[in-house]
Amino acid sequence: MISVLLVDDQDLVRMGLRALISGEADVTVAGEAADGIAAVAEARRLRPDVVLMDIRMPGIDGIEATRRIAEDPALTATRVVVLTTFEHDQYVVDGLRAGASGFLLKNTPPADLVTAIRTVHDGGALLAPSATRTLIREFTASSPRAPVPHPRIGDLTDREHEVVCLVAQGMSNHEIAEHLVLSPATARTHVSRAMIKLSARDRAQLVVFAYQSGLA
Repeated sequence: MISVLLVDDQDLVRMGLRALISGEADVTVAGEAADGIAAVAEARRLRPDVVLMDIRMPGIDGIEATRRIAEDPALTATRVVVLTTFEHDQYVVDGLRAGASGFLLKNTPPADLVTAIRTVHDGGALLAPSATRTLIREFTASSPRAPVPHPRIGDLTDREHEVVCLVAQGMSNHEIAEHLVLSPATARTHVSRAMIKLSARDRAQLVVFAYQSGLA
């Protein structure tokens, strides 16, 4: 059973999410929070598998709440999914940098939202890597920052370095395998080792690290 913490300052949004999730046999609502401070407290108390996190809330916002959850050693198994809208998707990059495993638009079809919860819980990428890459590229271009190499980027082998660059370009493991003439299993192993060395929680964060380090 996948436990989910719902975080949104609008009662109707939380009610809608709860109604949606309650109809699933393998997903359950562990609790709710209406602001960032409560979200962190409830995450620490309930230790949910997934947190659906709104961004604009009273107290601390969803970005800071995500950062506190991601940095808590007791919550390493908890995955945060940022809820956003196109009008405010400039927050997506900051959310990923703070440790979110991905993002969802608030108008995501119900079936896709439930699928996303399962995907994140299983350790997969919430969105296609190319979709995540497109957003990151757009907003890093609009707000350019000097590259800040990951402190462990030098631990990557030449092949792992190459694979991380391809992940940042939006390639799937299968596409990486074809590009480098490897087996899909070998490509997956290189991605996994790179994630471990860089302490990336998931593929989305690996993309962020690549951009921060100037690899893409």
